[in-house]
Amino acid sequence: MMQTALQVLDREYLEARCALVELAATLDRIDRAHDHEEGADAFQDSRLELLSEAISLLKEESHLPNRSERMLLLFSDLD
Repeated sequence: MMQTALQVLDREYLEARCALVELAATLDRIDRAHDHEEGADAFQDSRLELLSEAISLLKEESHLPNRSERMLLLFSDLD
C-alpha cells in the first residue's frame, strides 16, 4: 500500500534534517579553514560549485520530477 506524503515526511524528516545540518556544518568548516589561510583569496573549487548546484536543485519546485536522478547525474562527472 502506498504511503501518504505525511507518512513519508514523518518517517524521513529527522534523517533529512540531520543531513542538511551536516552539510551546513561541512561548509562552515571549509569557510573557517579558508579564513585562517594566509593570503587567502576567493576560494574556488569545482566540488564546491557542484555542491552549490545540488543545493539549487533541491530548491526547485517539487513538481519537477527526479531530483535524486538529476543530482546523481550532476555528481557523476566528478568521479
